Amino acid sequence: MTPSASEPTADDPLDDFERRTITLQSTPRAVYVAGRGPAVIVMAEMPGISPHVARFARWVRDAGFTVYMPSLFGRDGAYPQAEAGLAVMKKACVSAEFRAFAANASSPVTQWLRALASLAHQECGGPGVGAIGMCFTGNFALSMMLEPAVLAPVLCQPSLPLDNPGAIQIAPEEAAAVKERLEREDLTVLAYRFDGDRFCTAQRFAAYAEALGPRFHPRVLPSSAANPTPPPFFERIVGGAHSVVTAHLIDAAGEPTLAARDEILSFFARRLHQEAVLREATDESPLS
Repeated sequence: MTPSASEPTADDPLDDFERRTITLQSTPRAVYVAGRGPAVIVMAEMPGISPHVARFARWVRDAGFTVYMPSLFGRDGAYPQAEAGLAVMKKACVSAEFRAFAANASSPVTQWLRALASLAHQECGGPGVGAIGMCFTGNFALSMMLEPAVLAPVLCQPSLPLDNPGAIQIAPEEAAAVKERLEREDLTVLAYRFDGDRFCTAQRFAAYAEALGPRFHPRVLPSSAANPTPPPFFERIVGGAHSVVTAHLIDAAGEPTLAARDEILSFFARRLHQEAVLREATDESPLS
C-alpha cells in the first residue's frame, strides 16, 4: 500500500492544539485541547501521543467535538520508532499508575481520567462526554463510566493485563456498577480489535461480554484489513495487526478500518449531539 496524503511519517508538532496543564487530584498533566462542542477524551496508545493518535483526535475535532488528549506516557508528537517506543512501554509496565499485569483491578490513573471527564463536561456542556482508549489505555473508557458525565465509551484493542489474554482490567465491583448503569441509562460500549491481535484476544472480548452482557458491542476486523506499513514500533515491537483507528488504519474509501472510524464518530454524535438536540426540544416543548 502506498501511504495516503494524510499518512503521518514524521513527528507532529501538535501546534493546532492548545497545550494546557491541568491539575486534578493534586496531579498536574499536560492535556492537548482543540475544537468546539461536547467533549471527547482521546487516550493514546503505546508509545504515546503519536502523529496517528493526533490524526484521529483531529477527525474527532472536525466532527464537531472538543478533544481533550491527555499526555500519559512517551514524548508528545513523536513518530513511533522501535527502540524509543519499547523503552516507553517498559517504563509504563512497571508504573504503579497503570498496573499493566493486574487483572480484576482498575489502573489508578483512571481516577484522574474520571476527574478530567467531569471537568471537560463542565467546560463544554452538552449531555455528557465521550471517551476512547487504545491498547494500553483501551479499557480506561470503561472504568471512566463510573463518572456520570461519560456517556459514550469506546474500547480500541484493550490490551491489559498483558500477561493474561482472557482477563479484563477492572475491579469486579466496578464492572458490576458499570453494567448496572449501562442497563439503567440504556447505554452501550463499543469495542474493536483485529482477529489476529495477540495483545487483544478473542478471550479478552469474551471476558468483557461476560462482564457487561448485551450492552457490550464488539467489532472484530480481519487482520488483512490492517495497514501493512505501520511505523517501526508497530512493525517490529507490536508485530501484527493491532491499532484499529491509528497506526493500522488505512485512510481510503471502502477500507474496514475507515468504516470503524466513521462508526465511532457516529456513536459520539448520536450520544453527545443528537441527545443534546432532543433535550433542548423537550425543554422548549409547551407540554414539558
